[in-house]
Amino acid sequence: MRAPAFDQPGFQLRLGRLADQALLLTFMQKTYREAYPQCQIEHLAETVSQYWSKDSPVWFVASVEAPAIACLWLGRAIDQVTGEHYTHVLLLYVMPAYRRQGIGTALMRQAEAWAKERRDRKLGLQVFETSQPAQALYTHLGYTTHARTLIKPLQS
Repeated sequence: MRAPAFDQPGFQLRLGRLADQALLLTFMQKTYREAYPQCQIEHLAETVSQYWSKDSPVWFVASVEAPAIACLWLGRAIDQVTGEHYTHVLLLYVMPAYRRQGIGTALMRQAEAWAKERRDRKLGLQVFETSQPAQALYTHLGYTTHARTLIKPLQS
């Protein structure tokens, strides 16, 4: 897979390896701690273990200062309305110090390129309601709301 060009020199993209499972977990933990600081996140290790495979690639972005400052994890999904298979963004995370530098946009272009290589006709993702910057990025890139997840807490 050809790496997208980043807007600034000094960044490079690399495909994750099985040995990077702990690094992927670290990025997932950062994502959830940022969105929900009080939530328990021990289950994320099981998520990584269950879903990371050759069909769900992970890319990491390195800078001159750090070996991993951003992460993109893709998977496959099925549209339950149409039955169409499509690429789904399982995780996109950029360290706060590196945000608003075009890295998230470049990673989403990588996601689009991977989806097109697989002949997918669409790319989907889930974004937290509390993450206004992420929502702004995705709206800027042309994403629209397809569905909403509604949750009702149940009392015992």
